[in-house]
Amino acid sequence: MKRFIEDYQPAPDASQNPDFDIIVLGGGITGAAVAYEAAAHGYRVCLLEKKDFGWATSAATSKMIHGGLRYLNNLEFGLVRESLRERRILEDIAPNYVYPLPFMIPNYKGHLMSNRWVIKMGMILYDLLSFDKGWTRLRSKRIPLHQSLSAAKARAQESILPTDGLTGAAVYYDCQSIFPERLTLAFIKSAEYHGARVANYAEVSDFIREGNQIRGVVVRDHLRGGSDVRVYGRLLINSGGPWAEHMLRRMAGENVESHLRTSEGIHIIVNRPLVKDHAVALITPEGRHFFLVPWRNHTLIGTTDREYTGKPDEYRVTRESVDEFLKEINDTLGADTVRHQDIVHTYGGLRPLTDTTAKSSYKSSRKYEILDSAELGMEGVLTVEGGKYTTSRNLAVNVLKLARKKLDAMGVQSHGARYNTARKPLFGCEIPSMSGFLEHVAEKYPDVSAETRDFIARNYGTDFQNILEIAKENPTWARPRNADGEILAEVVFSIRREMARTLEDILLRRTGFGTLGMPDDHLLKDIAQLAAGELGHDQNWVADQIKHVHTMLTVP
Repeated sequence: MKRFIEDYQPAPDASQNPDFDIIVLGGGITGAAVAYEAAAHGYRVCLLEKKDFGWATSAATSKMIHGGLRYLNNLEFGLVRESLRERRILEDIAPNYVYPLPFMIPNYKGHLMSNRWVIKMGMILYDLLSFDKGWTRLRSKRIPLHQSLSAAKARAQESILPTDGLTGAAVYYDCQSIFPERLTLAFIKSAEYHGARVANYAEVSDFIREGNQIRGVVVRDHLRGGSDVRVYGRLLINSGGPWAEHMLRRMAGENVESHLRTSEGIHIIVNRPLVKDHAVALITPEGRHFFLVPWRNHTLIGTTDREYTGKPDEYRVTRESVDEFLKEINDTLGADTVRHQDIVHTYGGLRPLTDTTAKSSYKSSRKYEILDSAELGMEGVLTVEGGKYTTSRNLAVNVLKLARKKLDAMGVQSHGARYNTARKPLFGCEIPSMSGFLEHVAEKYPDVSAETRDFIARNYGTDFQNILEIAKENPTWARPRNADGEILAEVVFSIRREMARTLEDILLRRTGFGTLGMPDDHLLKDIAQLAAGELGHDQNWVADQIKHVHTMLTVP
């Protein structure tokens, strides 16, 4: 991967003959999927992200790829069916990232949302809507029908379940995404493979206008002292998530009607496994659900759903939000099941929701909308609002349908054949068999620890060899540094090949060194020193980066 903005110079006639057909604003999962879809169909594409790829909403997920079982309560059958189809597609095109995971919903007396017969009807409908769940390319990804358990069997399998009123449980399958940040990156790598040019830390500071037409953007390169570059394109696709409406107002004026409400969702990771083999869905006394999810021998608990009215750039996970969530958890599971000192990591983000009529953000639909700025008297911009991680690929398909119509009207044809992104593995995910792939890695690198091989094979896919070859350059880069077997060669790879430019990028979005909370001081310093050497920075940079990470990863 290469930051194209560093050596980019527009052609002298770029205002009339732009270098790009499509400029994508925003490098989260939506922008990444749109850039991939457009580039794969032969359009000249660039993607611009003001910070790092996938740093905001796309990194604040519950690490699930799911059909949206609870959306059946709102009778959103179309959204559930779309989500279930896209779940299967992601299993096919990203097999090393997406895995079937059993989910348990306990049944209790006295609460309609957990009544065994209500849940049973929902399970039957969910099975019917996921009729193609067995049509996966890899046999290991096929998902079985739901099953019902007695109260005794449910407790035997997951002892965390409160016993008062327990009548049984339903077990069904959705999927877990083991590293959503790297899955987002796989979409961006796929876009670049098909010719897209991408840049992180490239903020749009202004728009290039010609009458009522947006002709391009002024890009501020934050990694080169804030220098500005003009980038011209025929069509802008504004996919900035919680920032999309703000960007639209900057283009079209402050009188743009709001189509969004914003919801805060936080997650906590605790220092021990509270569940065994299932993700367990529980209902709070107030009637809201949350999940206990097994992850890396820890437990991920999420998510909250609370209205947020501040500016997106000012959002932070607060102690107040953490304490509120802890109270909900312990009111549901029993006093002091999870204590503040058990938390090793917290993270959160903002969901852009297009349903502004529901009583609360929790009840808001997760549907998306694609807005044409021509309705505002401004040509050349499509804005994507709402959506969910699971359906991002299909959202991109629908965005491109509208984009193609606009580009056709301008006389712009794509430069390649049509391409079906539902059938082609993402970059680095070209794996015909997961078991065969893992066996191949073991045979090729028998001297590498099993933990390291497994982590790198799953989280880097077919790039595993590049990392293990880098490890040969320095013995210290090959030594496992945590329980998952991660090695410092990943740090070098992330800088040389994946555009990581800060310690935060490395710890949270390229490797797993920081996704279970603060690494120990010695490891943190080793990573920072290695990164400084690779990037050509001095000790002041090391100190600043470590200080920033401490501020960011300290549990509020």
